[in-house]
Amino acid sequence: MPSDAAEDQSAADGFLQRAHLLAELGRYDEGIGELTALIATEPAHLEALTMLARMQLAADRPAEALTVAEAAVSAAPGTVPALVTRGLALLDLERWKAAAGTAEEILALGPADAYAQRSAAAILSAARNGQPALDAAWRGVELAPDEPEAHLVLGLVSVRLELFDLAERAYREALRLGPELAGAGQDPGVARLERRRYAEALEHLTAVADISPTGPDPVRTADTGLRRLVLSAAGWSLVLTVLVAALAPAAPGASRLLAALAAVGVGLLAGLPASRLPGVRDAMSRGLSTAVYAVAAAPVLLALYALVGGPWPLVGAITATVVAGFAAFRRG
Repeated sequence: MPSDAAEDQSAADGFLQRAHLLAELGRYDEGIGELTALIATEPAHLEALTMLARMQLAADRPAEALTVAEAAVSAAPGTVPALVTRGLALLDLERWKAAAGTAEEILALGPADAYAQRSAAAILSAARNGQPALDAAWRGVELAPDEPEAHLVLGLVSVRLELFDLAERAYREALRLGPELAGAGQDPGVARLERRRYAEALEHLTAVADISPTGPDPVRTADTGLRRLVLSAAGWSLVLTVLVAALAPAAPGASRLLAALAAVGVGLLAGLPASRLPGVRDAMSRGLSTAVYAVAAAPVLLALYALVGGPWPLVGAITATVVAGFAAFRRG
């Protein structure tokens, strides 16, 4: 009898190994055939059932995957990998409530299991359960800070919650720990099924949200900051200049006083932030010099009006703000 048991185990291992190899080559149907043959002789073989369900998922057959995953869960209740596979199949079938229920079951079973926590977090996130998913993702990182998949899931959950700064940091850390994640969306097989799914989802979501895992582009940051400053200063200059011009016929003295205050205010509004903004000179050299000089001319012309009066400084100030606005928009 011991010899027969050993032979049966050896035969089962052979089926599993061949199925795994075929899956890694992307030959899912042949791998499914190997596992089906094994399950025909051992219907409750947990490893074979779980692998078969994962292989059906990899082959984009969620209904078949769910049927097999349910059989695996029935064969060994409370087994986390089988439950994770069931949760993923439910997600693919858009059965959100059932998927969330499976994720909650996984969380209860593995409070100290990093794989359980991050898998449940990913399932909950896709099932539209925000804060519990984020809590589980953080727990997964705490339990396994050196595993790139933990940070990958945290990034996935964060970007779905529109926590873009956290998502970017988590994605960057995942790539630091596992540089191969950058191409994980093309990995075949079932051994890295979750990694592939999470990487594909995160790449899609970060592309939509315009998140870069390598961090912000300093050139783009400088140009955007200067453009916003120019547009803000030009807007205030235009509004104040129109008010000064409207007040001039009825109260010239008050108009010139308002012009002086406006010149000082706009100068401070634009000058102080500009002095702290990194890369201003380089941004100007990339085509923003016209906008900067035009917006700087507006408070100077307001100050000139405050000193000497007359309509032409006001006309010049309005023209300068319009030129600054157009030049900044053109660069955007």
